[in-house]
Amino acid sequence: MVWRAMRICNAFGGVALFGISVLAGLGAWSGQAWALDARTLDRNATPVEAFRFGFNAYKQGDKTTAVEALTFAADKGHAVAQWKLGRMYAEGDGLTKDDMKAFELFSEIADAHADDNPDAPSARFVSNAFVALGSYYRDGIPNSTVQPDFSRARQMFSYAASYFGDSDAQLNLARMYYEGEGGERDPRQAARWAKLAADKGNVGAQALLGHMLFEGDGVKRQPVVGLMFLTIARDRSGPSDPWILKLQEQAFSVATETERRTALAMADDWIGKNPQTVQ
Repeated sequence: MVWRAMRICNAFGGVALFGISVLAGLGAWSGQAWALDARTLDRNATPVEAFRFGFNAYKQGDKTTAVEALTFAADKGHAVAQWKLGRMYAEGDGLTKDDMKAFELFSEIADAHADDNPDAPSARFVSNAFVALGSYYRDGIPNSTVQPDFSRARQMFSYAASYFGDSDAQLNLARMYYEGEGGERDPRQAARWAKLAADKGNVGAQALLGHMLFEGDGVKRQPVVGLMFLTIARDRSGPSDPWILKLQEQAFSVATETERRTALAMADDWIGKNPQTVQ
């Protein structure tokens, strides 16, 4: 089906970039000249100092030192260091790609911080760890003990979607309900979760919701609203999301002229009122 073309890495990428921007915003950390030396991490540094040092090294392109410092902080339970190191392993960024090590780091975060305040600054990283775990459980990790487990994947996405309100988790949960992965196919639940994420500006969720509403797939058909969401998603999607353009063009080609004009006007109005929403 169309939605199998949606890539999990797109969802991760949006959060990962957000995470880096949050860390970059910690100017008091990265802007100081740290007296910390990588060779004395084991003797002198606190986990917070090691993380700051590691992130500063990463920004400067010294990923070898960054990995050493972040590993030190991660071993001491620093959640954001664990997350950053997990992303580096998952992406092969500065070290050899290793999904099992990434899985283990994300698991440590989930085990230790599942009940953290969802409004805390670190909540974005914790919720992204759950999304990463959900994707690993859904797809499995080749040549490992982590085999595809739709039920477990749905649990991971559901927790991050409901407790942390994570839009990427909400999208992934919507997809699983839409496809019937991990349980019965439930278009109404798919539309519910997609709507929550779409309202936050998640492009994939806007496309999924728009498609469902335009086609009346398991929900009441609303062609104008559906075409509006598809058009918003098209205008905000990138070259790596050709499926969004395809769906929007298909809907646009069969819509009436009145539906087109109304949907385009509504899309322009939505974008004008929500210029800062994130994917």
